Amino acid sequence: MHLSSEDELRLNVLLANKPLAIRIHESSMTVYAMLRDGEASVSLNSAGNNDRYLKLVRAFLSERALGSPGGYPLYLQRWTRMGQMREESLEQLLLLGDATAVFAVVCAGGLTDEIARRAWWAAEDAENARRMLQTEQVVNGETGKLLARYLVDHLPFESETETMIESVKMALQPGLLDEPARHDLWKKAMRKTPYLVGFIAACPDDLPLEPDTKAADPRLLQDLQRLAESSNALAGLLRRVLSHPGQAFIDTCLRILKKPTTQDVVTSTLDVLRDYCAAARPQERPDLSLPQLMDEAEDFLAGSEQAVAVLQLAPEMRRQMLALRVFSGLGYGVLRPVLKGSDAMGSLMRRKLEPVLVPLTDLLNGVRVQ
Repeated sequence: MHLSSEDELRLNVLLANKPLAIRIHESSMTVYAMLRDGEASVSLNSAGNNDRYLKLVRAFLSERALGSPGGYPLYLQRWTRMGQMREESLEQLLLLGDATAVFAVVCAGGLTDEIARRAWWAAEDAENARRMLQTEQVVNGETGKLLARYLVDHLPFESETETMIESVKMALQPGLLDEPARHDLWKKAMRKTPYLVGFIAACPDDLPLEPDTKAADPRLLQDLQRLAESSNALAGLLRRVLSHPGQAFIDTCLRILKKPTTQDVVTSTLDVLRDYCAAARPQERPDLSLPQLMDEAEDFLAGSEQAVAVLQLAPEMRRQMLALRVFSGLGYGVLRPVLKGSDAMGSLMRRKLEPVLVPLTDLLNGVRVQ
């Protein structure tokens, strides 16, 4: 089987126009090219099996773009191995009409806003958007706003909890969504717990405040601020938690853990809570059960100079300090004893997790300002 002479001629003319990217619409057997001043297309004339013919088309494009019909992944593997995934390499991969090659581009370290714009034209896909929004140049460029809007609009079609969380987290990076869009997403999060996890992961200090959100006494916050400025990280963490944004964060964690839907929701929330309280545990992350973390936290409060200094300033904050130390050690270690490899979800999962969720909820309530 060979390319028809007409298709070969028209593809050569298409490539002579120096396209920025190429995509193939398989159902209509059409090759589209992104040009600097618009688009062009070639309708293919297959005389036999369409799948076999498309392989020939991609081999032709690879020969012209890469110098080898092997194309992707052969060249990608070689470039990666030799450290040659430069911008020009990424540009060539976008000329293959291959979705897998586009995915390699969006995951590359050398991604720029312009390359991202071309890759998005070549393959609009939620996973591609999430990957590209991990790159600072894309987030700060014009393409980032387009990708964030797509992820928000595509959320109703996501079925996996993990991808919902990641989509919200990526879309909420600063500067991508305007305030009305953020507000609308927050309203939806009131009905979709995974969205709330995305919020606390993306902007823990910039969550919408409820009208009744309270903060600690301003004098205590000022005293903690002065202590924090003398290199006491624990004082700074306690002040952060007792502020209005900190209380909004705690309230949102409580809302999530009140009725989590999947294990991903629970594990992701614990990870965010641990990272939020990282100042209470600058050393390596432990892998301890909740009772072990509680015992360890008691010892910590007695032996840490920073903790002793905070408690001398505000002895009534002992319960809060204990909770922050426990939060800083959270991880799968607290879930392992109760889940024991179970893949339970919903109400069954919540029953299994009661020995963890109930005391954690008590600890979270203990740091709320009443």
